[in-house]
Amino acid sequence: MTAGGKVPDAIARLESQLPLQSRQARLSEPVRQAHRAILQALAERGEPPTDHDLAAIVGADRVADVIRELGDADLVVLDADRARVVGAYPMTIEPTPHRLALNGTVVSAMCALDALAVAPMYHCQVTITSRCGVTGEPIHIEQRDETIQLAEPSADVRVGVKWQNPSGHAAHSMCLQMVFLADGPVSEMWAKEDPEARTTFTLEEAVAFGAGFFRPIAG
Repeated sequence: MTAGGKVPDAIARLESQLPLQSRQARLSEPVRQAHRAILQALAERGEPPTDHDLAAIVGADRVADVIRELGDADLVVLDADRARVVGAYPMTIEPTPHRLALNGTVVSAMCALDALAVAPMYHCQVTITSRCGVTGEPIHIEQRDETIQLAEPSADVRVGVKWQNPSGHAAHSMCLQMVFLADGPVSEMWAKEDPEARTTFTLEEAVAFGAGFFRPIAG
């Protein structure tokens, strides 16, 4: 990554591997609105919208087709029957190590980077509970919009990204390799295991990275 361009370079690199913005841009306007409604519902209610909610956007006879279209584009993750939305990057109702408390509800994030993106996406207060991907140590972060208000076990919590192309749904492959790291020394140890494929970010860098990548798809 170029000096001084770490965050923009990271956004571009992730978009090349998981092109959410370009995928969303190719949707028809009603389907794009449905995608954004799914994201909004996960942030506000901790669950995807109902078929009735989506019918108000795309029409009752189109709901099933729209859900499958979004799933085929890997803009959302579907259940085993491919009939129900269980997640939309960066949030999911599937269990993950990364739990978000916001708007009076709780939802999971698909990875550490995703966890830090939700507050900037919706300009809200989010409490993140997770764990270090190396030591298992609990991680606690309080965030408002792009501001980290509290980070435990210390302000030196980092985010590690292992770059790889997704296999199937990114939520079940590449997202598993985007982790919180307890501090700088743990971060350095983690990165040295595969320096060509692994990049670490301070919390401030990771927030800017997540916001820059995800905020455009929120609308």
